[in-house]
Amino acid sequence: MRINKNYLNLQDSYLFSKISRKVAEYKEKHPEKDIISLGIGDVTLPLCDAVVRAMQVAVAEMGTKEGFKGYGPEQGYGFLRQAIARYYEKRNIYLDPAEIFVSDGAKSDLGNILDIFSVDNTVLIPDPVYPVYVDSNIMAGRKILYMDANAENNFLPTPDESIKADIIYICSPNNPTGAVYNREQLRAWVDYALSCNAIILFDAAYEAFIQDDKLPRSIYEIEGAKKCAIEFCSLSKTAGFTGVRCGYTVVPMELVYENTVLNKLWLRRQTTKFNGVPYIVQRGAEAVFSEEGHAQIQQNIAYYKENAKIISETLKGMNIWFVGGENSPYIWLKCPTGMTSWVYFDYLLENANIIGTPGSGFGKNGEEFFRLTSFGERKNIIEAMNRLSKI
Repeated sequence: MRINKNYLNLQDSYLFSKISRKVAEYKEKHPEKDIISLGIGDVTLPLCDAVVRAMQVAVAEMGTKEGFKGYGPEQGYGFLRQAIARYYEKRNIYLDPAEIFVSDGAKSDLGNILDIFSVDNTVLIPDPVYPVYVDSNIMAGRKILYMDANAENNFLPTPDESIKADIIYICSPNNPTGAVYNREQLRAWVDYALSCNAIILFDAAYEAFIQDDKLPRSIYEIEGAKKCAIEFCSLSKTAGFTGVRCGYTVVPMELVYENTVLNKLWLRRQTTKFNGVPYIVQRGAEAVFSEEGHAQIQQNIAYYKENAKIISETLKGMNIWFVGGENSPYIWLKCPTGMTSWVYFDYLLENANIIGTPGSGFGKNGEEFFRLTSFGERKNIIEAMNRLSKI
């Protein structure tokens, strides 16, 4: 028996484990300090009423002989897939429900989708980046190339024609930087993928935070994308499902590689290796796309966006360079006075009792940058910014 030694190539220390250890050590030395976290990527507002009621009804159903549900379809119940299709239709994107696969979140599918691709493929990933893109490909032993995301291109790299890749990861709005691609920039990536016979894995987990109608919320707003892109979405940040777990992945029928429809491969993979999302959760997710549910979650998103505005205005007043914060819950700032990201982490913790996320944890291009998030209580956001402005 031999182990998969590709796992030994992963970094031993997970970014957020190191943060937790540092904070715990500081609290032990200074138990009297009130520490505010602006590094958390988890939501803080509760589920909206429409979702809670829908799940309560589903629980009651499961307690009756007539309403009980056993094993459900691994790709999702028809009622939820149809609701998601109608959601896309409002933006003139027309999907067959069979192209939509309900999942337990974007993170799972972003890693699991690799099952349907050869390990011989070359992968192109932005730097800095959400760690699952890198780690899941290291686990498989694929060759990884990196796009150079930096301050000069506002952390929105565009295709380099001299590089030929097979699998391309794009996240917009981006985690960790908060940067958002416009239509022309996404058009360039679609054209590049089509010319290379490559596939784009498009992470749209934060699409609900885009309020500017000029910015695309789905890659399928770009002509030709159905022939070269799979889209991953999550209800975690959209509707606060971080503790409930539900998302969806779109695999268009038009995706054909080596005379094979990828939709059929993904369906086969899911029906073999995935048990599906619980019926109760899917009824709650269906309520997210109802008129009432949509209005309620927009209120929650507006709350987080106002938090982001407060952070952004503070940074502007201090002449600190940043991206994000307008159509994203993330603010990506340049560490002042040339500090490294971990030095700035310690500086904020010790001098303002604020926790953020060091950019170097997201890749080498994240060094000297820092991520703040708007997922917090308003009073804490205001207090944190008051403290920051004083140092």
